[in-house]
Amino acid sequence: MSHIGFRTALVALVATTAPLAAPLPAQDTRTVVEPRIPGACATLAAALVPVGDSTLAAADEGRLDTDRIQRAIDGCGAGKAVVLRGDAARRAFLSGPLRLRAGVTLVVDSGATLFASRDPHVFEVSPGSCGVLAPSNRGCRPLISAERAAHAGVMGAGTIDGRGWATLLDRGADKGVSWWDLAQQARNTKLNQNCPRLVVASGSDDFTLYRLTLRNSPNFHVVFEKGDGFTAWGVRIYTPQPNARNTDGIDPSAARNVTITRSWILTGDDNVALKGGNGPMSHTTVSHSHFYRGHGMSIGSETNAGVDHLYVTDLTVDGADNGLRIKSNASRGGLVTHVTYENVCIRKTKEPILMDTHYTASPETTGTLVPVFRDVALRGVHVQDGGRITLDGYDATRRLGMTFDGVTVDDVAKVKWQASHADVTLGAGGTNLLVAGDDVRVQGTPTPPPNGPDACAAKFAPFPLP
Repeated sequence: MSHIGFRTALVALVATTAPLAAPLPAQDTRTVVEPRIPGACATLAAALVPVGDSTLAAADEGRLDTDRIQRAIDGCGAGKAVVLRGDAARRAFLSGPLRLRAGVTLVVDSGATLFASRDPHVFEVSPGSCGVLAPSNRGCRPLISAERAAHAGVMGAGTIDGRGWATLLDRGADKGVSWWDLAQQARNTKLNQNCPRLVVASGSDDFTLYRLTLRNSPNFHVVFEKGDGFTAWGVRIYTPQPNARNTDGIDPSAARNVTITRSWILTGDDNVALKGGNGPMSHTTVSHSHFYRGHGMSIGSETNAGVDHLYVTDLTVDGADNGLRIKSNASRGGLVTHVTYENVCIRKTKEPILMDTHYTASPETTGTLVPVFRDVALRGVHVQDGGRITLDGYDATRRLGMTFDGVTVDDVAKVKWQASHADVTLGAGGTNLLVAGDDVRVQGTPTPPPNGPDACAAKFAPFPLP
């Protein structure tokens, strides 16, 4: 596969001391090793000076680099890269939608920033479709897209900034509105905000994100859908504002063979969410990563085509709303199975374990697509404080099936339980939780795990700001 190779030196962004060339333990069936940045077919110099590293001067908002970047991409051969590079104080590029070609990588070099335009008209799919509330949410093109473009990618130690907080241009009488304001306005309506995503790869096998910082997306940061082979390695997603609604970190959807590793994600919605709505979602590994504010390591809410074979290992969740979450309901549910969470450390999180078959935060909640979660295993999961634990099977015949093996909570007195229609097996690693609830069947006896050093003590780390 292109863009994949061995590398002998450690990279500053690596979040583990494991040998980089060793294959990752995986439900992803590929052998995934650290990507490499391909040679350049073209190098473009920045013409703009950023303001406070977060935006551009008003006079520069019309100086789009879209055409020259797209021409370079279109003229690049497979296996090569278009490099965006800063030139002293001129470190910024401004763009509307860009489309990657098969085998071509876009590289944002260290110190450079690619800003998304604040003009909704630049992103609109049809006249007036972007930057508005509407019944559909498909009115905007993403900043970077790859459609049936195998072996493409976005790499580099630079930054892509969606400026979701910034006031939109050319809104007529409706001035002073940002992308995130639109998302908040849509919250209590039956309408959707139409805001662009940062990176969307559709039907593009072997797509790679490497070492980038993505921040302040107007909507989801990354979507990989209907493809085979996706790697996110050393990626930082940073969107800390609390009003950044629907700014998911990485959402693989109807895909297979996905690895997200050595990455840091702080955002306004799901840190990672696997979705099985438009096709089955299978064989995913999330490893050696840190999640901060957000809605945690999620599956759903669309699971109607099935989600299976997820392996999460060496993950910290620090200060999130949810920790390990599977969510769906009868309007969009299906079978979720063969899910393993291993060596996970959670703290300052409202709901550290949430298995929810009656998810309410979707437009529809009833129907005949009943969710069933089974063969879900928690091994070596440590919650440093308390929080709510929900084990919600759909009903007495469509039960939640789980294993607790080496699961501990430091302050059991602060755990609030909501459990029903669940079959829980207690493994040999022990647990100090007394699992109980309506129609909850427990096999095994709760026993505290063996005493020893706190495996989570040294794992939590502050977000590595650029």
